[in-house]
Amino acid sequence: MLPAHHRLVDGDAFRVTVRTGRRSGSRTLVVHLGTSEVDAPARAGFVVSKAVGNAVVRNRVKRRLRHLTREHLPSLQELPGSAVLVVRALPASATASYAELGADLDRCLSRVMS
Repeated sequence: MLPAHHRLVDGDAFRVTVRTGRRSGSRTLVVHLGTSEVDAPARAGFVVSKAVGNAVVRNRVKRRLRHLTREHLPSLQELPGSAVLVVRALPASATASYAELGADLDRCLSRVMS
């Protein structure tokens, strides 16, 4: 579970990050990374639509992504300003294993952070 100060819950912040941030995609997910000048903790939000599956599947994917993202928060804190991360799950994430999701998240984050 992500601590409250690391959660992205504002709809405007989601929109701004998706439209203006750097983007990288894989078979199972798309990562958007934006930064702002405000010195605040890194925040992460997740988008898992009904195209991924029913409520049980969507919640399982969200839980996996939250846990995987929590491990990357220290590296996001090293970015200048405040990092805002949006992870959008694609339909293939429903059948992906935890290891596959982790590998895709690692690959996408390394691309957007470089």
